[in-house]
Amino acid sequence: MKPTANAFWLRSPGQGEIREETLAAPAEDEVLVRALYSGVSRGTETLVFRGRVPENQHATMRAPFQEGDFPAPVKYGYLSVGRVEEGPDALVGRTVFCLYPHQSHYVVPVSAVTVVPESVPAARAVLAGTVETAVNALWDAAPLIGDRIAVVGGGMVGCSVAALLARYPGVRVQLVDADPARAGIARALGVDFALPDEALGECDLVVHASASEQGLVRSLDLLAAEGTVIELSWYGDRRVALPLGEAFHSRRLTIRSSQVGTVSPAGRVGRTYADRLALALELLADARFDALVTGECAFEELPDVMPKLASGELPGMCHRVRYDAE
Repeated sequence: MKPTANAFWLRSPGQGEIREETLAAPAEDEVLVRALYSGVSRGTETLVFRGRVPENQHATMRAPFQEGDFPAPVKYGYLSVGRVEEGPDALVGRTVFCLYPHQSHYVVPVSAVTVVPESVPAARAVLAGTVETAVNALWDAAPLIGDRIAVVGGGMVGCSVAALLARYPGVRVQLVDADPARAGIARALGVDFALPDEALGECDLVVHASASEQGLVRSLDLLAAEGTVIELSWYGDRRVALPLGEAFHSRRLTIRSSQVGTVSPAGRVGRTYADRLALALELLADARFDALVTGECAFEELPDVMPKLASGELPGMCHRVRYDAE
């Protein structure tokens, strides 16, 4: 009898369900993983849940082990941590991270899993994909010692960027968000906090991650002459209007996109996706990242919880999904 697994599917925009799936036995170069935790990416994943992926981005936005097609039915997600139950001896019993949707068990190629360092708790390792995005963004941004930096948008990605910038010598870092409750998270990460109207200007670099038109406009306002905004937000099918008249050209401002789907060319020559993910997991040995996990539910509760996450009824940052006890 073939083993089965339970998986979370988007049945139609705004409605999810758990389905039973049959698993194939792992081949010689594959592993069977039992999920311990997964994470909900509030930005991209809630846009998917609401059916807001633009048609011209359907191919680009496919997750590595996605099944089905946008808008629905689709099995989507990419922040899974589990334990290898079958596979090569060197991996059996190890805790691994995989870019897999929310599912209790799964079979993937050995090359698709990354061993979680012993210094990183499995429950924190669900942040690996988000920290990987932050690593790529900072490779793109290339901040310098002494830079004046603002991170606009205190969600998972913005806070991950701020946490990494807190390690840079001599930089002035402010996390900027409209929610005063983010001040506590900023303190936990070791950076300053400001509401948008109170943020310090004359920034050499602004990293924007609020996914709002107002946030991007404010990011431009905060720049010094010759400054750069690194745009991390993904807007789905929404259009954004910007004040590119006024002093945009005379101050020689720059807006640059950064997207985790491509390894930044500013990273060391030859760095691969696997190298970048392994680095992100090493960085998660820092317990300050625990501040980014603000909610948790059992896997069986996900069909009821996901609509609340997508609507904002359940606020917060990373929502962790719990499977079996470790």
